[in-house]
Amino acid sequence: MPQFENIDAKQLIKILFEEEEIEKDDAQRLYKEHRKSGENAVEMLIENGVREDAILYAISHMFGLDMVQLDGMEIPQPLIDMVPSHTANSYRIIPVSMDGDALVIATGDPNNLSALDDLKFMLQVAQVKPALTSDTAIDKALETYYKEEDKDLADFVSTANEETINEPGNLDIIDLGSFEDLDTSDTTSMVESEPVRKLLNLVLMTAVKAQASDIHFEPFEAEFRVRNRIDGVLYEMLPVPHALAPSLVARIKVMAHLDIAERRLPQDGKISVTIGQKMVDLRVSCLPTMFGESVVIRILDRSVVSLDLDKIGMRDQELAYFRELIKRPNGIVAVTGPTGSGKTTTLYAALNEANEESVKIITTEDPVEYEIDGLIQVPIEEEIGKTFSVCLRSILRQDPDKILVGEIRDLETAKIAIEAALTGHIVFSTLHTNDAPTAVTRLIDMGIEPFLIAATLEAIIAQRLVRTICTKCKTPYEPSADELQLIGMTDDMIAGQSFYYGKGCETCNNTGYKGRTAIFEILDVNEKIREMILEKASSGQIREEARRMGMTTLRDSGIQTIFMGLSTIEEVVKETLDTDT
Repeated sequence: MPQFENIDAKQLIKILFEEEEIEKDDAQRLYKEHRKSGENAVEMLIENGVREDAILYAISHMFGLDMVQLDGMEIPQPLIDMVPSHTANSYRIIPVSMDGDALVIATGDPNNLSALDDLKFMLQVAQVKPALTSDTAIDKALETYYKEEDKDLADFVSTANEETINEPGNLDIIDLGSFEDLDTSDTTSMVESEPVRKLLNLVLMTAVKAQASDIHFEPFEAEFRVRNRIDGVLYEMLPVPHALAPSLVARIKVMAHLDIAERRLPQDGKISVTIGQKMVDLRVSCLPTMFGESVVIRILDRSVVSLDLDKIGMRDQELAYFRELIKRPNGIVAVTGPTGSGKTTTLYAALNEANEESVKIITTEDPVEYEIDGLIQVPIEEEIGKTFSVCLRSILRQDPDKILVGEIRDLETAKIAIEAALTGHIVFSTLHTNDAPTAVTRLIDMGIEPFLIAATLEAIIAQRLVRTICTKCKTPYEPSADELQLIGMTDDMIAGQSFYYGKGCETCNNTGYKGRTAIFEILDVNEKIREMILEKASSGQIREEARRMGMTTLRDSGIQTIFMGLSTIEEVVKETLDTDT
């Protein structure tokens, strides 16, 4: 039952113990094992021999839900007809009965209760009541009652109205505005229409399947583009009919509980959906433009992000030093880099490792991207005055051992972080700088006194994400002299080394790349660096001294990645150009 991602393991194990499904010693052992490994609690219990139906009962008890057995149940066809096939498959639900004016649906995921309002709106019923069943039962019922071909976006758009396509397969000339049965001028009614709902579902499913980090809906005067950001690069999907743009955007806003009538001001919201068998959080940003609203959806899919410190890309020596940093009793550890460079994932992995029963960890984030059992996580809401500085000041009264501040943005937040470090806390945070030494200059520019920086700063970690070569089409080659000169490699450096690139194949969509790995630049703030900070040395001087003492720069770390056959010269040059000396 891997869909139960955010179950309170402690409460679940307690109920199983109270129901005499597990012994006291086993309960204590299982909880400690879960806290240490961070493994999915339900999967861990099943692996340890706990009955699946007993776990389901405990979970239903936790959420105050009824249970339903789909096996052997005959569901009337009128009930099945109430829920369209694509909705049942997208949300992984099965209608089972009517309770007065409420439709009772079977679900395998109690965490997806936020989808109930959306389902009520989509299905046009007074109320939707969930009942819990097993994920296996959902699979069987979907196969029995909702056999749906796996159509991609092209299939849908191509078949949506074949009369409007002058040439078969030519999607550039589709115009759904000529639909006789669709009034695209009436955005409100179009939000509920099956073509719009199905189109959005397919866009989301396509993006999640491709492991995209963002979906961009971009309005222009004569076209509407949908692009996915995959491994840091934007790729255009098949074109979406321009006439459907306002309705598609409105549909997203309805799901994100935003004001559908407000088209003049930016809005932000979030959606929690189940796509396939995965619970996915979507962060929605709407921005008014000349030709309509631009919408970007950030996809937070826990299943494609590893919070294991051993898997973030650090080499053995870097990893050993980072683990030692995590255990320090006080000080500030800053992770720097541009947006989308993996800073938050690195810090989550660090806190996940430090997450023990004897340690209290509090985070303040904008927004909370991934929920981690055992961490107290506080979302920032600046519109009501709940800023980083306000939250951090209150966090210090909560007796924490370790603190994560999502970002040091201003002088007030920086001062409170330093105060926390001086009073016996280890503080993890992020800064937006190009490399590690520049972070010192950034803090001084904020107005922090150099002696405070020197007294509290323990280490600065700069990082980037570089695309990795597709293993299916990885091919050796000899780099040209221009390539070697571009990255600053000498003949001595490349002696005995092999170079690779991706030719392009179906697996990597002919890009030659599949996935990303991180490269790091770790500045240890030792006594010599502290002296330089006190003397207000420039970032260049600090960088030179750090390199002399053995710091691996981002460019050098990238070159090591090339020599390991993981990435290419082109990719490393692109990601480290600004930090090369």
